[in-house]
Amino acid sequence: MLTTRTLNRTTLARQLLLERHDLPPAQAIEHLVGLQAQATSSPYLALWSRLEGFDADVVGAMLVDRTAVRTTLMRGTLHLVTARDCVRLRPVLQPMLTRTGTANFARGREDVDLAAMVAAARPLLDAQPLTNAQLGAALTERWPGHGITGLGTLLQLLLPLVQVPPRGVFGRGGAPLNAVASTWLGTDIPASADPDEAVLRYLAAFGPATAADVTAWSRLTNLRPVIARLDLTTYRDEAGRVLLDVPDGVLTDPETPVPPRFLPDFDNVLLSHADRTRIMSDEHRKRWGAVANAVFPPSFLLDGFLSGTWKADKGVLTITPYRKVSKKDQNALTREGLALLDFLAPGEEHDVRFAD
Repeated sequence: MLTTRTLNRTTLARQLLLERHDLPPAQAIEHLVGLQAQATSSPYLALWSRLEGFDADVVGAMLVDRTAVRTTLMRGTLHLVTARDCVRLRPVLQPMLTRTGTANFARGREDVDLAAMVAAARPLLDAQPLTNAQLGAALTERWPGHGITGLGTLLQLLLPLVQVPPRGVFGRGGAPLNAVASTWLGTDIPASADPDEAVLRYLAAFGPATAADVTAWSRLTNLRPVIARLDLTTYRDEAGRVLLDVPDGVLTDPETPVPPRFLPDFDNVLLSHADRTRIMSDEHRKRWGAVANAVFPPSFLLDGFLSGTWKADKGVLTITPYRKVSKKDQNALTREGLALLDFLAPGEEHDVRFAD
């Protein structure tokens, strides 16, 4: 039986959050099985909290030279992954993405031949990268009356697309222009693939975890046959649920100290389990998730658990704790916060403040 603290420390260790690691960004991105990237800065902040001497320009250069991409993957959301992982993960998730697109965006569009629409979109995107609105506008010429934005969003789920730079490059702007992933990367992407490797990689980065956790991370369903054929170690949590793990998975001492960690909005460590009590209390989960449009705020960990939110503006970092914070923890958060401001706003005057 694994206690909540054991799961907390083990997950943080596998998420590279117990200490900063001297790893190339590409290796860290692949170990973490991608980074949530709805906000341009999110993957950069996630890597800054995990890597020693992280240089954002290295990741920006990866997007420009096409060794990394921003593409729709787990949970139908935008992720930063290496080009190699785009090819490996998209086929695993494509059946789920197709179901999601059909259920959420094809309703009311029953007269649209989706295969024909995908075929029509490819040459448009190969001619030049397009925004969702531009793509939808071009498609409505053939399928009028179906909504420009809806058609463009639907295509992101049906067809492997990537957002091309400068969008996604830290410190730069740019319209969210889409290109066909296979054309952009110069390699074919299969339509589907077995999820075995993806499940093992999830457990290596987020485990030990339940089958429901795997589904929460990926939105993949019907995983029982996959789990049955994998050689996995099993435990139970304090509620008696079966936890799955890779055979060589290392458990971390529950008394291991954890430094404060600032996380971006949508950090994967907070979103990738059905039961999140290993990293946040139910009370704090409700408070953190009580935002409009499911836009989760940037947050911070104390003693390894979600403890509040933060906001940076013009060199000032405002920290809003969910509970009373000791003077020792305030000092530790201030030191880490000043380092965060050095990353976000180099050369400016910096100040860290605590909200009531």
